[in-house]
Amino acid sequence: MKIASVEIRESRLPKIDKEWRFALAAMPVQEGWVVIIHAEDGAVGYGYASSMPHVGSPHEDVKADLDRLAPVLVGKDSRLINVLLDDVDRQGFRTTQSKAGIDCALHDLLARRLNVPIAQLFGGAAVREFRTLRILPLKSPSEMARNARALADKGFQHFKIKIHGNIEEDVACVAAIRKEVGPDLHLTVDANQSYNADDAIKALNLMVPYRLDLAEQPVHVDDFAGLKKVTDAVAIPIEADESAESLDNIIRLVRERAVDAVSLKISKLGGLRGVYAAAQICAAGGVKYRMGAHSGPRILSAHGAQIASALPGIWYACELTEFDGLEKDPWNGLELKDGVLRLPDAPGCGVTPT
Repeated sequence: MKIASVEIRESRLPKIDKEWRFALAAMPVQEGWVVIIHAEDGAVGYGYASSMPHVGSPHEDVKADLDRLAPVLVGKDSRLINVLLDDVDRQGFRTTQSKAGIDCALHDLLARRLNVPIAQLFGGAAVREFRTLRILPLKSPSEMARNARALADKGFQHFKIKIHGNIEEDVACVAAIRKEVGPDLHLTVDANQSYNADDAIKALNLMVPYRLDLAEQPVHVDDFAGLKKVTDAVAIPIEADESAESLDNIIRLVRERAVDAVSLKISKLGGLRGVYAAAQICAAGGVKYRMGAHSGPRILSAHGAQIASALPGIWYACELTEFDGLEKDPWNGLELKDGVLRLPDAPGCGVTPT
């Protein structure tokens, strides 16, 4: 059961929309690294480490972390996941994305060896189908409305509108999309830290008539007081994303009641173990949680779906289908139908490479 080797493969997948951007960056290509752990008995586990330069995790930094951490695993018992991850913590790392790739690969390896889905390692699948929230990247109001219509025609019912801190333009985008999709579909916004608290309150209050379900990260990552100010002043539920970058931050958000909800991501929380712990913190403190944007190939979404299925307290549509916007995804086994993602029954995370 010992780990024989750890392989790191580059993943660079073009997006269908070459002009895809949001408030923090333009992202025409989705970059990351696939972590492949080989055990001496022939079992193999797969994980994915995202490259996220806009949050301080450049592509080469993630690779450097993985190259340094991989030898720590070799020769160790692959079944002792908690021990191995504690070893990784003691070594230190520059990016939580690198730890996430290792965490996911270890869980995948164990589940495949046991011939069960990863969800079984976290208490079993309580949810097997997920309505998914699709991102509408920054464009003109009319372009964003057309993109929303195209997704709605494919069966999606939940949309996340990227906004960028210009009150007039942001409100116009929300208005155009609501007009296009009608009153019954679900809209949220994500400012990606682009407002100060006062402007966020003004903008969001102007958006109230368009029936938003959620407003994500309106202010700077470190502005906990600003988050609370917006949360207390606006009727729309406020969610932390970039501010929920660690378990310590999530504890603070919950303790201070700074937000109504928290976006959980495998990459920023260092893997499946971190997501599960974060969900328990939120549940204990009475703060809502869901799975945020898992931007990458099916391998990342598959791990997200596995942990999400073991968290019956998720309150809103999750973001587990951005792989649908990639040109060439080399993973099979996770499919969409009418805007719904279904948990695969296959062992491990449920997907395999082509």
